[in-house]
Amino acid sequence: MIRTIIAEDDAMVASINKTYAEKNADIKVDQIFTSGTNAWEYLQKNKADLLILDVYMPGMTGLELLEKIRHAGMQTDVIMVTAANDSASLSKALSLGIMDYLIKPFTYERFEEALQKCISRKKLLTNEKLFRQNEIDALLSHSPARKTPELLEKGMQKQTLDMIIKVMQEHPHQDITSEELSELTHLSKVTVRRYMNYLINEGKVTSTVDYSTGGRPRMCYELAS
Repeated sequence: MIRTIIAEDDAMVASINKTYAEKNADIKVDQIFTSGTNAWEYLQKNKADLLILDVYMPGMTGLELLEKIRHAGMQTDVIMVTAANDSASLSKALSLGIMDYLIKPFTYERFEEALQKCISRKKLLTNEKLFRQNEIDALLSHSPARKTPELLEKGMQKQTLDMIIKVMQEHPHQDITSEELSELTHLSKVTVRRYMNYLINEGKVTSTVDYSTGGRPRMCYELAS
């Protein structure tokens, strides 16, 4: 669940933001604030995963609040929802690590797109996994990960690939290592790792690192859900 607060001095816009946000089952709006000052007081005592933030507010502006948040080392994701469409505001917001910047008036579809960016990033970064370059590119650009065409690489055999997948399907609730796959398929560890890297790139397998061995960490694999 993404714990969310809204800082917006226009009551109607704040209500729209809340309604739109809570249409998403992953979002829970905890508080709405009409000033940056009140939002800052809350954040000093409470954790928020996401802040939906206006620029123009009485007292402390949204950009001033955002600057305080970053200087305090808070990792709160921020979506700006504002009428401020000048280059200075946009440049400042970008330099302070916002997730997205929406200009009023905005559509529900564009608002939901911004929420999905935050949700996708949170889910990716809370997984103990090693990232491939295309996943990092997607994370930084907010665009879908580019998948390589589903063509087998040179030297790979469909029969071998199908056998590995079949073995993994027989262990659906178990993270399986390349060593275990090697024993079950009678393939070398090098061959297994090559096929696993291919399946990860195709989005069919996920990988995590097991640090509980006390020695060298193990790479564990699971079929993607």
